[in-house]
Amino acid sequence: MKKIILSIVILSFFYNPVMPHVKHYANFNYLEYELFRNNKLIGYHKYDFIRKGGMLTVKSEVNFKITKLGVDLYKYYAESEEKYKKDQFFSFSSKTNQNKKEKYVNISIDENEDLIVDGSSFKGKTSAENIIGTWWNHEIVKAKAQISAISGRVIEQKVTFIGKEEITIGEKTFKTLHFNFKSSDKTLPESKRLNTDIWYDENTFLWVKAAFDKTGYWEYRIKTYK
Repeated sequence: MKKIILSIVILSFFYNPVMPHVKHYANFNYLEYELFRNNKLIGYHKYDFIRKGGMLTVKSEVNFKITKLGVDLYKYYAESEEKYKKDQFFSFSSKTNQNKKEKYVNISIDENEDLIVDGSSFKGKTSAENIIGTWWNHEIVKAKAQISAISGRVIEQKVTFIGKEEITIGEKTFKTLHFNFKSSDKTLPESKRLNTDIWYDENTFLWVKAAFDKTGYWEYRIKTYK
């Protein structure tokens, strides 16, 4: 019963539609995560927060590779740029090289405030209530769907609040809120289903960690934030 009540309180807080979520990150200028596969460091994910004239630009870079016996089996590199004007989503663009396969996304807003998606997997309109799946913005916990930052695919999701947890990364211990994200569409093939656990710091809403199973156990762990 206590866990149910706590879940209601936490989710009511996150689901407040008038809360300016982007403002929670006003004190962050740079985030860097280490990416592990089967507990082996394979790459990084970096975010730069640039503020100018009422516009917040979040630039992201992801780079990792999987090797075996000195041979590169899989290489991945992506760059993206996410923009917010007066704390409201304005645009998104990304280019990804996924093991020599090129993917992209461009997202803008039309006069009716719908999102216009031009991506390698999806082209068309979607609701402005959906959010880019870049994880740093905790507003993603309230969205009915997230948009793939790689290909533009719209992924309907079910978000479950697991509970409060203390987790230690390096020498730092965080008090976190643990959420699970799963695809709502059970007809999707296993390779396309979302099933990711995300931990946010309960005071600052900093994205601390992510974990999922897909051809190995993957983790994003916070390394630097300033």
